[in-house]
Amino acid sequence: MPKVPSFSPVLKNLTYIYEENLNKETEFGGSNFGGYPTLKQRDDSYDIRESMSVHCGFVKGTKPDHETGFDIDNSDLLQMEQCHGVVVASAIFGAFDNMLQPKNISKYSEQTVCLYMFVDEETKSDLETEHGLSDGKKIGLWRIVVAHNLPYANGRRNGKIPKFLLHRLFPNARFSLWIDGKLQLLVDPYQILERLLWRKNATFAISRHYIRFDVFEEAEANKAARKYDNASIDFQVDFYKKEGLTPYSEAKLPITSDAPEVCAIIREHVPISNLFTCLWFKEIDRFTSRDQLSFSTVRDRVAAKTNWR
Repeated sequence: MPKVPSFSPVLKNLTYIYEENLNKETEFGGSNFGGYPTLKQRDDSYDIRESMSVHCGFVKGTKPDHETGFDIDNSDLLQMEQCHGVVVASAIFGAFDNMLQPKNISKYSEQTVCLYMFVDEETKSDLETEHGLSDGKKIGLWRIVVAHNLPYANGRRNGKIPKFLLHRLFPNARFSLWIDGKLQLLVDPYQILERLLWRKNATFAISRHYIRFDVFEEAEANKAARKYDNASIDFQVDFYKKEGLTPYSEAKLPITSDAPEVCAIIREHVPISNLFTCLWFKEIDRFTSRDQLSFSTVRDRVAAKTNWR
């Protein structure tokens, strides 16, 4: 593991907006969990400066805590704050997926990597019936954390919270690996970090889609599969198109895709990557929860100000 954090271009200090009394006067989108930033505030958050304060979930508290939505027990929060190195995280809500244990994990990783599975009450009940839950709240290598007072009615949308906001849930962690609940970790986390980040002096890596690379094609595939209502998908893509989104082509090289799979995210928690996932989460909160549709818009607007890729 590198001894010092990687360079964060332009942005050096990132804080998060807290609103005791939510201002809901926005043009469209938003939530009680993520806030209701206006389109002007949205544009301002892409004007990247040395110090910034942005909406990034948990707006009703100064940190993830009770009454913010996605509430976590104090005992779990204290343990999460003790994670100072690498965290591997996943989530299952609505008992939608089967929990899969990591394999090929070294003893060193078992002792030093934080492995957390976020669940809701329904999933916890199923896990207790199927596996039993130890006094240490562990099943196999996973420490199970139950999120209460979930802010969204849809389980997949709730899953976006740990997926994109791990730097808020684990404020002292340096690196994170997110894997969707349907996946199984089969390679030691340190090997993944070495190959995808450290060897390349990178701070962010994401899984590519195995077929599609274009937002417009991804949108049509989502509509055909009824992943979300068609009108909302069309509204989001049309909005991005007016902002300058174009179909993917080789002219965008060395960028190889505008629509990643997003089932795995590997990153270093430095200010610029934390901002990136905050902004991405805000797009998901404002528009549809189909994270593939908003990725390239956030990527391109951040890169335009920082040359961070």
